[in-house]
Amino acid sequence: MMIMTLMSLIIIMISNILMFLSIILSKKSFSDREKCSPFECGFDPKSFARIPFSLHFFLITMIFLIFDVEIALIFPMIISFKLTNFIIWTKTSIFFILILLLGLYHEWNQNMLEWSK
Repeated sequence: MMIMTLMSLIIIMISNILMFLSIILSKKSFSDREKCSPFECGFDPKSFARIPFSLHFFLITMIFLIFDVEIALIFPMIISFKLTNFIIWTKTSIFFILILLLGLYHEWNQNMLEWSK
């Protein structure tokens, strides 16, 4: 029983010494403060949080949503061509293409398709 108590005390002392050493050796300097701050979309976290949002960045996101995610929606339409009525499939496809064309018109109207300014 005495050995168990002595062993427990030694383990507690070693763990306390290691925790104390880690606190001493891991002092953070002022320059390490930016490494601990969150990084969000390239914005400076130290600046004012309510800066105006870039419309160009928003429209690039819209291009991604409209013209990249459409592939995930076109694949089920191709598979459903064999499973559904031709009239229903045609109406769904025309509606989907109309939404894509409206998105393209909006981006064209906002001059988003001109990459160099």
